[in-house]
Amino acid sequence: MLILLNNSYVKLIIVYLLGVLTVLGFAPFYLFPVPVVTLAALLGYCHNSLSPIRNAVLGFCFGMGLFSAGVTWIYVSLHDFGAMPMPTAVVALIILCAYLSLFPALGLWLLTKLRLTSPFLWAALAAALWIVFEWLRGTLFTGFPWLLMGYSQAPFSPLAGFAPVIGVYGISMIVVFSAALLFFWIDKGIRQWRFGFPLMLIWFGGYGLQAINWVQPQGEPVTVSLLQGNIAQDMKWREDHLENTMQTYARLILESDSRLIVTPEISIPLFSNVVPKSYLSHLAEHARNNNGDVLIGLAERAAHDDNEYYNTMFSFGSAPEQSYRKHHLVPFGEFIPLKPIFGWVIDVLQIPLSDFSRGSLDQQPMNLAGQRVAINICYEDVFGEEIINQLPQATMLVNVSNDAWFGRSIGPQQHLQISQMRALETGRYMLRATNTGVTAIIDERGRVLQTIEIFTTAALHGLAQGFSGATPYVRMGNYPVLGLAGLLLCIGLLSTFHAARKNR
Repeated sequence: MLILLNNSYVKLIIVYLLGVLTVLGFAPFYLFPVPVVTLAALLGYCHNSLSPIRNAVLGFCFGMGLFSAGVTWIYVSLHDFGAMPMPTAVVALIILCAYLSLFPALGLWLLTKLRLTSPFLWAALAAALWIVFEWLRGTLFTGFPWLLMGYSQAPFSPLAGFAPVIGVYGISMIVVFSAALLFFWIDKGIRQWRFGFPLMLIWFGGYGLQAINWVQPQGEPVTVSLLQGNIAQDMKWREDHLENTMQTYARLILESDSRLIVTPEISIPLFSNVVPKSYLSHLAEHARNNNGDVLIGLAERAAHDDNEYYNTMFSFGSAPEQSYRKHHLVPFGEFIPLKPIFGWVIDVLQIPLSDFSRGSLDQQPMNLAGQRVAINICYEDVFGEEIINQLPQATMLVNVSNDAWFGRSIGPQQHLQISQMRALETGRYMLRATNTGVTAIIDERGRVLQTIEIFTTAALHGLAQGFSGATPYVRMGNYPVLGLAGLLLCIGLLSTFHAARKNR
């Protein structure tokens, strides 16, 4: 690999460090200009090289820096709570980072193979290929769309104004295009306004889009309580700690007078059919006295098969009882893909209930506390194209999570930023009830209105406004952006083919 770069050790180290620095663009740092600058440097290196292999290596090194610094919380999940031996956990993390790094590597390889001479077309193709491979990373093998470049712009960047229109992948495309324009502007000379003008136009355009109200408030705000039980992950499934967990959530629920009360995912670590009926009846009665409803996370056995079970949110209270079953499961955490090959993982990882079944993708919002509430459980809010399946019917979003698996890492903060992007895309409040944090009320502009200290036992009480209407992203999803990327790729291929014929 080093030979391919003509023994340029320094360049490899610099590009790796550029990937590491890019993490500063994401939560909890929120330094949104950083990814534009680091990508500009990476693209500059690639533009000045004509070797597809060398640029693929640079893309791989950048990815290794980004992911090795940005998803370290996976090690906490595997080793600290999954009981995977340290050497095995380290190797597993390295393999995962290497796999994720293949996507930017392939994008830069293909970009160089096209041999484009026009700076604007090269910049556009760089952006198109980047998001195509981001999308593939977020889709293949159930997907891992973490640290998409677009997330770095939520919610403070002017580019966040594009979220309701083209979603997180569209913003990723703009970030990379901006980085390429920035490189050319600096490389060709600061007086070359043909690069600077469109760059500023894009960023001021994003700022202008933030002034548009894509959705409208519906009804009066509703009182909400988001519960954070702070149940230690290594204690959650212990039978001798079960009574304490149940008492903790019962106390938090009974102390709330809000119309909508939300507990985290599987807040009571029992199957729904064995939870004492008196316990649930008492909580349901309290919710009815509040003229509202309570959402409680439980495991649910299938009626026809005891070996089939779901990660489910149940509602109790004024409205008829309803439920939502998690659809998008976490590989190796909630199900084991390709069991004949990877079945041994179950024996290595000490994760209870590691083979859930999937709920239906077409589940509809719940009617709760006078609102239409779209539920998503933990990892599901990473997939914006699935969240919009419950829209525009839903008036607000609820995410329930257990990020205790990530410990005191940057993982829970990154997950919060992902929820902020979902609020921006849909124009809906996002209510997050988590076991250890980050529990928060996020408004339709992606701003965190209220939050509570992580790793504390508390309830977040506040108001949430319902909204109606549909943003362009809700109506069209990722299709326009992917279509534009495909069109640009066709133009690039035709340009390359035409140039090749002309040079014969």
